[in-house]
Amino acid sequence: MGKIIAIANQKGGVGKTTTTVNLAASLGVLEKKVLLIDADPQANATSGLGINVDEIQIGTYQLLEHTKVAGETIIKTSSPNVDLIPAHIDLVAIEIELVDKDEREYMMKQAIGDLRAIYDYILIDCAPSLGLLTLNALTAADSVIIPIQCEYFALEGLGKLLNTIKSIQRIHNPELDIEGMLLTMYDSRLRLSNQVVEEVRKHFSDMVFDTIIQRNVRLGEAPSYGESIIKYDASSKGATNYLNMANELLKKNREKV
Repeated sequence: MGKIIAIANQKGGVGKTTTTVNLAASLGVLEKKVLLIDADPQANATSGLGINVDEIQIGTYQLLEHTKVAGETIIKTSSPNVDLIPAHIDLVAIEIELVDKDEREYMMKQAIGDLRAIYDYILIDCAPSLGLLTLNALTAADSVIIPIQCEYFALEGLGKLLNTIKSIQRIHNPELDIEGMLLTMYDSRLRLSNQVVEEVRKHFSDMVFDTIIQRNVRLGEAPSYGESIIKYDASSKGATNYLNMANELLKKNREKV
């Protein structure tokens, strides 16, 4: 049975999409079958995997509306072993359209449950908000990865996110677990980066991944070419970081790497 992991943080610019795309690609290279669900109306995960967003006809919107079954929304990507349910700007409207529906928080869970039998990992790239889209992702997920950037406002809003996760555990998804917090955008030359790492590890200890994602120019360049860092520059520091993270995730889930 595959595992569903949401990558979430309501704070923007923390590396959610970068993490989702490159973790998916890294797991694919490690011969795991992966599905990436783009649940962000900005559709950056979709374009980051080389898919033209303007050409998307069917994707996460139709999945959540239940006008298409999950199998009809999946497309292949150029990354080995990685499939995608793409997003489009029309996903913006979904929160309004679902608001009057019964069990609106369970739309994604109901839609993707059967996919566990097909994929080893299903990764959901969440929007930078705590709205209905993110609520659907967290209700459907087995666990959540929280990217935290090594910058001044790193812990701002983290308490709110953790409270939201507790509420979802209590009301919608008692099985939801925190897979881990991932420190991103780390620059070893900056005292501030080191202070943030120290602070996060002190407060959350075992909840923090050992792997740290370092600042890397190649990581920033890769999406503009519609490629993961693994495909764009496999020898880069960014690629090494995400492969290490994928290995750590597999080890944590007691899988043989």
